[in-house]
Amino acid sequence: MDGFDTNDQVIMIAATNRADILDNALTRPGRFDRQIFVPLPDLKGRVDILKVHAKKVKLGPDANLEKLARGTPMFSGADLSAIINEAALAATMSNKECVEMADLEEARDKVRWGRAKKSRLVDQKEKEITAYHEAGHTLVQSLLKDADPLHKVSIIPRGPMGGATFALPEKDRTIFTKKSCAALLQVCFAGRIAEEIFCGDISSGAQSDIEQATKIAKQMILTWGMSERLGAISYGPDGGIENQLYLVQSEKDYSEKTAETIDSEVRRITDEAYKSARELIEANKDRLEQIAKALLRYETLDADDVKVILEGGNLEKPTVADLLAAEQVKDEQSKTEPEKQ
Repeated sequence: MDGFDTNDQVIMIAATNRADILDNALTRPGRFDRQIFVPLPDLKGRVDILKVHAKKVKLGPDANLEKLARGTPMFSGADLSAIINEAALAATMSNKECVEMADLEEARDKVRWGRAKKSRLVDQKEKEITAYHEAGHTLVQSLLKDADPLHKVSIIPRGPMGGATFALPEKDRTIFTKKSCAALLQVCFAGRIAEEIFCGDISSGAQSDIEQATKIAKQMILTWGMSERLGAISYGPDGGIENQLYLVQSEKDYSEKTAETIDSEVRRITDEAYKSARELIEANKDRLEQIAKALLRYETLDADDVKVILEGGNLEKPTVADLLAAEQVKDEQSKTEPEKQ
């Protein structure tokens, strides 16, 4: 890199997604005159990227790329391209003439969480635990005004998960308020609480929820100064962008007494969220049970279905058994048609 003179009119451009491991000889002043941080695409960027990749497929009239973009925060351009490709494959395998919104949403869920394991045999008791667990998330997500709006909930196994509750943010979140963090913590704990209340036991299904809640509580205290006892002081890693992106570990520069206070504050914040979520579920036990029963009957509910249940209405749509029976009839008809010809 020392082989050019100042008047050679050569521009050197380089890119990396691991700036934390670059040699200092490359990053010191004078090597590259300008460093540009390229973040993941925002909502508008995701819409534009999806439109570019969607030009090569035929979209159905119900396909809404803006809605899809809202449901893909933190997706890279490669992830968005994979969604379009997976949706096109799914539509082709289903003999559809165009890619429908259902194909796009299924593709998004597959890219993020893995393929749905619809053929997997699930023990009935395990299925009930999963239904009440997801119903707990769904209820609290729907009732808390500071939580992101519910998108859908499913007890169909996907990847390592037995079920999942999906939110649909109204916009990209650039900041987290203390109230939104508290709501997110309550949503995290709601599944475990529902298991405890309705199933009389707790399961390992809350592992990822507990991990996420712990990370959020630590971030609130260590980085965002949301603890009154510790104040507006940063106890996290140095604020360099590399440390924030790649979680570079650094030695703690605070005392053991402060470390004990941090542990105490993490426990306090999580305990308060757990208590608030439990009170909300206890006050709406009937509604949660109706959501769980609907999940056992239909396996997947969207936000409109959940709204009907919360308002005391009855769902009128085919059950899983009805859909399987209709699919079987369709297969039998397709087999007999060639024989008639």
